[in-house]
Amino acid sequence: MADQGWHDDSEYHEAVRRAERATRFGWSAIAWTTGTLGCALVTVALLFVAAMVAAVYVMVASHY
Repeated sequence: MADQGWHDDSEYHEAVRRAERATRFGWSAIAWTTGTLGCALVTVALLFVAAMVAAVYVMVASHY
């Protein structure tokens, strides 16, 4: 019974749990950031298209 601590893997299991938690958090942060940047890119593209349509409208309307 003197070598009971020799086979104790509780520290290892705790480290694995912390690593898994950190990995989940990391992937969540990456997904959230990617999604936010994607939405921002779509918004900028739509604003650009709207500005181009407005510019073409003003140009066509000014020729009448």
